[in-house]
Amino acid sequence: MVAVFNKELLSWYLITLKLKETVEAGVCKKLESPIVAGKHTLVEEPDPWSISMDVCRENDKEKLYCSHYEWVISIRDKVQQARQDEVDGAWAKLCIYRIPRRLREAEKKAYVPQVVSLGPYHNGKKRLRDMDRHKWRSLYQVLRRTKHDIKVYFKSMKELEEKARACYEGPITLSSDEFVEMMVLDGCFILELFQGVAEGFKKLGYSVNDPVFAMGGLMYSIQRDMIMLENQIPLFILDHLLNLQFGECDNTLGLVAKLAIRFFDPLVPTDEPLTKGDRNKLETSFGLETTFDPLTAQSGLHCVDIFRKSLLRKGLQVPPPRNWIRRWSHAVRAAHKRRQQLIHCVTELREAGIKFKKRKTDRFWDIKFENGVLHIPRLLVHDGTKSLLLNMIAFEQCHLDCSNCISSYVIFMDNLINSPEDVGHLHYHGIVEHWLGSDTEVADLFNGLCQEVVFDINDSYLSRLSEQVNRYYNHRWNAWRATLMHNYFNNPWAILSFFAAVMLLLLTLAQTFYGVYGYYNPRG
Repeated sequence: MVAVFNKELLSWYLITLKLKETVEAGVCKKLESPIVAGKHTLVEEPDPWSISMDVCRENDKEKLYCSHYEWVISIRDKVQQARQDEVDGAWAKLCIYRIPRRLREAEKKAYVPQVVSLGPYHNGKKRLRDMDRHKWRSLYQVLRRTKHDIKVYFKSMKELEEKARACYEGPITLSSDEFVEMMVLDGCFILELFQGVAEGFKKLGYSVNDPVFAMGGLMYSIQRDMIMLENQIPLFILDHLLNLQFGECDNTLGLVAKLAIRFFDPLVPTDEPLTKGDRNKLETSFGLETTFDPLTAQSGLHCVDIFRKSLLRKGLQVPPPRNWIRRWSHAVRAAHKRRQQLIHCVTELREAGIKFKKRKTDRFWDIKFENGVLHIPRLLVHDGTKSLLLNMIAFEQCHLDCSNCISSYVIFMDNLINSPEDVGHLHYHGIVEHWLGSDTEVADLFNGLCQEVVFDINDSYLSRLSEQVNRYYNHRWNAWRATLMHNYFNNPWAILSFFAAVMLLLLTLAQTFYGVYGYYNPRG
């Protein structure tokens, strides 16, 4: 029992209590839906899936139920968005991907540009803004040479904005004007670099001492950034901009691909020279007589795709494009790289009698096995090789309409190289050349390339070769013969000692034979 000393306070308390009961009774009456069942009346709660969100918002007394209705509406919106994605095929033109987290965590620096940003993923980052000034310089040089108005490029690019956005994974936060400006600036910058390397920057109007547009030390860093998967511009954008520069009357179909191949030539992971005839054949493979469609597997999608195709340009029987049904079916074993072994390491193969020889070709992936000898082309390993291979592997992992040839080669070499001794033996035969500090760094590089790569062992162009090598390795006679060669024929003195022992054994046998023969058959 509470003692009340103020009658006015008690009156206001009773009035407030009565008002509260009246309001609650009104709300419950509105939400009631009487269902007569005998003498009793049951109250059916409203179905949030059938009540409009607008009705809920109009009545302030029903705010307790609004949060539940908002959840229902959000579910409906998400389902509607999924339906729209299916109708539009939002990923049908997707070709420029963000690096998956499982790959990025293993080697983050290899996927992030250090000098220049191209495309929306790294646009506007503070440490890359210094290059924006030079991008505007490249656009100015284009306008100066072509005598075009700047609005020609921006209006034309506006028409391709939706198609260009569809090439990138995930939502792009840039506004329409920002996106178009970025495409024009980055596209003209790339084309100036391509044409400058092919024709000379001086011819384009740049000074010989230009800090960017000259063949200096910075150019290699720019090339390395431009071959990263997250740092790409769709090829049809570059083709369209080049067509605007040269005029509609000039046929520039496929020219960007040719310029890109020449521009990225220093990054090719082999130092075998490319003959003039091979270079012409390579450029003809992206020739003018073929129909150029940038969003098909037969032509280039972006610089990573173009460079990768130039490496795999001829002679390789590429497996058919993968699809998720085939790749993830129970009939095909898709395994983590650590759980599979394509081939044994160099040391173990040498113990089985397998030899290694350098194959004279500029196709670094073209490995052959004949009569117990692995013929492997020369591979040049430098400080940019790791980033180059990782980005091409990432593209093969993300793009389903793409073979896994680079991944197959890298995993094959990773299996071959387990220790610095393996690298040293390959280097002795001229197979692996490197500019790194030691053989240990090369071994660590290969052992860390495919740690998180999901790879189908049966979908490799080297799977049949690996079976042949492993079959040879498992043959006991080959191992015995290799042991004999290593132990008794590893130097000239060992060979002389072996033949001397054989001759001594033969003479002893002959002496024994004639002694026994003379005993049983004495002379007349």
